[in-house]
Amino acid sequence: MAIDQSDIRSSASYSTVRKSASEGRAQNKRTAFLCHSHLDAEIAKGLQGYLHRNGWEVYIDWEDATMPDRPDRRTAEKIQAKIRDLEMFFFLATQNSMGSRWCPWEVGYADGVKSLDRILVIPTRDSRGVTHGSEYLELYRHLDKASPGGIGSFDAAGKGIRLYGNQML
Repeated sequence: MAIDQSDIRSSASYSTVRKSASEGRAQNKRTAFLCHSHLDAEIAKGLQGYLHRNGWEVYIDWEDATMPDRPDRRTAEKIQAKIRDLEMFFFLATQNSMGSRWCPWEVGYADGVKSLDRILVIPTRDSRGVTHGSEYLELYRHLDKASPGGIGSFDAAGKGIRLYGNQML
């Protein structure tokens, strides 16, 4: 059910950054805001690369040159705008993001402005075998590997749909 963090990290070299969500949409890419802890930069980049190879453009706030250097009211407003503008909201659940002050705020904001089928938790398993994000699985769908390959969106009962490239099947 959880994706190994080491598997996510291995995709870091495949990440690419678009200048805007509209550029990704113009190339028929699905778009997502990635909620994560900045302490998990390597995992976030790996997830971005993995999802990019599967037809997604994933926004990471610290790659955005227009973000203020220090968090302030403008930071919150820009994050809110990105969450509203992008198609999906992904929460990368790690020990760091679960303990973050910003991540629960972002999840709560997304919950208020997006339909529940547009919010996905990405539970992860760390090197000690500890799974993170389980407490959100009853509330939101989650992203996981789908058989026979690719990725899927699953509900608490394990029923899911395959997310393949630019469309949800």
